[in-house]
Amino acid sequence: MKKLALTGLMAVTLVGCGSSEPQVLNLYNWSEYMPQEVLDRFQEETGVQVIYTTYDSNEAMYARLKLLDDSAQYDLAVPSTYYVNKMRKEGLLAPIDHSQLTGFNNMDPELINLNIDPDNAYSVPFLWGTTGLAYDADDVEGEPAAWADLWDEAYQGRIVLTNDMREVFHVGLRVLGYSGNSTNPEEIEAAYEKLADLMPAVRTFNSDAPRMPYLEGETDIGMIWNGEAVMGKEDMPSLEFVYPEEGVIVWLDSFVIPKNAKNIEAAHQFISFVMRPDISALISEEIGYATPNLEARNQLEAEVANDRTSYPTPEDMVNAEFQEDVGDEALQLYNKYWELLKAGR
Repeated sequence: MKKLALTGLMAVTLVGCGSSEPQVLNLYNWSEYMPQEVLDRFQEETGVQVIYTTYDSNEAMYARLKLLDDSAQYDLAVPSTYYVNKMRKEGLLAPIDHSQLTGFNNMDPELINLNIDPDNAYSVPFLWGTTGLAYDADDVEGEPAAWADLWDEAYQGRIVLTNDMREVFHVGLRVLGYSGNSTNPEEIEAAYEKLADLMPAVRTFNSDAPRMPYLEGETDIGMIWNGEAVMGKEDMPSLEFVYPEEGVIVWLDSFVIPKNAKNIEAAHQFISFVMRPDISALISEEIGYATPNLEARNQLEAEVANDRTSYPTPEDMVNAEFQEDVGDEALQLYNKYWELLKAGR
């Protein structure tokens, strides 16, 4: 869904099969987006040492990989929908060798061969999800149902937004009746002005673990990724996830291999490992996001498979909108207004 800050570093240290220096796979991913059990099992089965580093936004991941030199390389990264297209077009990715993969035939046909990457030449779906509205039913009166409800004066100083430029602007655009993928300068400016009115009510931005401001009592209402809502509800039963009336944000996160990757073979191994139905099901059950693996869905616990927060119904997806690549010119405009928003201007 969801990082410039390198907020986590985990190394699994088992020595690979008979080698004094084990193979290493450098995985660059969102925080809290890969169960440790998966990393441990991969190493146990392959002997490949996994070094896991995290980011908190697509922009941070992109900047890091674009500026990467030979001294700091990653073998796998997990950009969101539109960034796959951007990185592919800019020559930042190595092609996927499908002959080295197993399990791709289990992928949902609706989530492969998309415009962001025809024939999945450079990407393999990992997880998909939504960004919606959440609130603490114990502290918020009524039942908020729309993004527009965030502008209610009752929530002054109680709102959390994801630290994600495109997602935040999506909210402003949809409240005004525009597409969340608008490239129209006037619409983007109007969304900025609408969001600027909201900023005094915003307590914090969080894309490391958006559930935490709710759990810590810092905020009562705002944006959240669906998987974070699932994890949050385990500790806070009063946390409710809502598919906003204006339309939920939909995203697909995919594995890609950066062009400077050192261990491309291990990258393909890891992708295949994650595409195993039992592993894909484990990931979905553990962190609350939806797997694109149809066979894995058949293995999900009923409680997970029937959870509308993780697996929305067709009714929940009315007015839903996938994030798309808006092009460099529009992106520069979003960036300009995002900096103004964050600076309080």
